[in-house]
Amino acid sequence: MQIKFYKYQALSNDFILVDSSQSKISKQSLSNTVRQICHRNRGVGADGLLYLSKAKNDTVAVDVYNADGGWAEKSGNGLRIAGLHLHRRNPKKRNFVISMGGTESRVTLISKAKREAMLTTEIGRPSFETSEIPVKSKSQFMINSTLDLDGIEFPVTCLSLGNPHAVLFVDNFDFDWQQIGADIENHELFPNGINVEFVKVISSKKLQVTDWERGTGPTGSSGTGAAAAVAASVMLGVAGRKCKVVFEMGQIDVNWRESDDIIEISGPVEFICEGTFES
Repeated sequence: MQIKFYKYQALSNDFILVDSSQSKISKQSLSNTVRQICHRNRGVGADGLLYLSKAKNDTVAVDVYNADGGWAEKSGNGLRIAGLHLHRRNPKKRNFVISMGGTESRVTLISKAKREAMLTTEIGRPSFETSEIPVKSKSQFMINSTLDLDGIEFPVTCLSLGNPHAVLFVDNFDFDWQQIGADIENHELFPNGINVEFVKVISSKKLQVTDWERGTGPTGSSGTGAAAAVAASVMLGVAGRKCKVVFEMGQIDVNWRESDDIIEISGPVEFICEGTFES
């Protein structure tokens, strides 16, 4: 089967985008197709795949899949990438409503220059309820709580932004954070796995973050990861609601709005290429 695809990246977090109006992939074969096309050596190569389909009215539904073929509830970078794709499909439109993981988000194109664009998207309201993340815990919240990894205790703050996150605050990144990220992702406390953010507080308005993505591994950035880092920082009183979140490849601006408790993020997206993949 030939699949028409588009490739985008957001601060090196790259996605393959497939539009169902051009290439329909059955639910039974989606997971295997994702693994094939996202493979760095035998496919196009990407951290994940975005599958677009028509929803009600002008809303577009987007399903997110990690590189391992697993379905992911939400992606902040994926929302902005989908927004740029919809703008490229219809250059007159700059505002979009995208349904992802059962919730709708407004995505707005701020500016565009050649292949790169700046977009803002809503992520949603964070929840620290362990039952909603989910975490196997009798406690209602897991905020600055102890997580045991092979006898070593780590203080973590867990929350959901439609997808699960565990946030750890660090003084530096001079340790094997990738191994710790993998261990936490697969910890028995997290039945659905979990994304892991390592956060260094630079100031009350600036955070530095490295991200371990569930089902993918280390990524250049994470939109929901940036939002989770800010939400956890606010809960621990180490940062404000408006923060610049710096990743190795660039910056995402986060605003946890006081008016409605919704987090929005702004950052760059770049179109890379398009082509046809033989599955």
